[in-house]
Amino acid sequence: MPSTKKYDFLIVGAGLYGAVFAHEAKKNGKSCLVVDKREHIGGNTFCKKIEDINVHAYGAHIFHTNDKKIWDYVNDFVPFNRYTNSPVANHKGSLYNLPFNMNTFYQLWGVKTPAEAKAIIEEQSKKYQKNNPQNLEEQALSLVGEDIYYKLIKGYTEKQWGRKATELPSFIIKRLPLRYTFDNNYFNDSYQGIPIGGYNELSGGLLEGIDVQLGVDYFKDKIALDSMASKTVFTGKIDEYYNYEFGKLEYRGLRFDHEILDVENYQGNAVINYTEAEIPYTRILEHKHFEFGKQKKTVITKEYPLEASTELEPYYPINDDKNNNRYLLYKNKASNDLVIFGGRLAEYKYYDMHQVIGAALTKTKKLFDN
Repeated sequence: MPSTKKYDFLIVGAGLYGAVFAHEAKKNGKSCLVVDKREHIGGNTFCKKIEDINVHAYGAHIFHTNDKKIWDYVNDFVPFNRYTNSPVANHKGSLYNLPFNMNTFYQLWGVKTPAEAKAIIEEQSKKYQKNNPQNLEEQALSLVGEDIYYKLIKGYTEKQWGRKATELPSFIIKRLPLRYTFDNNYFNDSYQGIPIGGYNELSGGLLEGIDVQLGVDYFKDKIALDSMASKTVFTGKIDEYYNYEFGKLEYRGLRFDHEILDVENYQGNAVINYTEAEIPYTRILEHKHFEFGKQKKTVITKEYPLEASTELEPYYPINDDKNNNRYLLYKNKASNDLVIFGGRLAEYKYYDMHQVIGAALTKTKKLFDN
């Protein structure tokens, strides 16, 4: 008996996971309705046009991957530029290149050879060597020593997590990459860039020809929306889907303060981190530099980390034992459900953009290749 449903899939969330899923479903002859509670598509990759600058409304998004198939996939929708992420750290007015490399070591100590840099790091870190570091501070000091830790790691990390480094688990910093070359490229990936024209070009291309309804709160009309499709794909918070049955999962929050400045170039770089604890924001973004902009004005964003909350917009999952164990209860319940769960909120894990896309492609391939 043929289905009376209007759509094959209801997809809750118009971020990257939902958009890729919808695109692949459409390619395989399936009909989709995508709904999102926000008034725009693209999830956290959404760019807001201000002074003709594509402002990353929810923080910096820099696409990077070693997977050529993923790179080719996104470039089919929009060409990417040659942007290379090379952030700078500001500590009490002094500037240091990131990631930690020979430029950083020269700025810290005036050393000019890898051997000189290694000798200083080994000397500073040897007294902190422990078989089993008990917290992030002990782990970091044993890896890089005092200067790098106290100037470039401690304050930033404590602001980011809202806890003292001595209270954070050591696994957060399993290793700290030290490059003994003059190389400021933050990512090691083979492919890196920003969509020309912003990320809305990517999400718009993925959702072209697909029914999308924005400003829709799925939970206010769940029964009616579910009844429109044969199957639901859910990319929101998994604990919310199950009405917080096992308790709420915690996330770190962020606040973004955007400001238009009547100058052509404010800081000369897209990302500058502020590493001392006394400055409340973790970094300043200058968005025009993501796309090599020449506009007469500029837009900057100060990024403030917020306390773990279940009410604020969720950004970084707090993957400690308590929350991970709670998530496993939801995951086990979901395994017996007909709903498809995917994406960073539904899977309670931090995903880079290429990983979200890869996960959606893997899921749709499994569904439609059978």
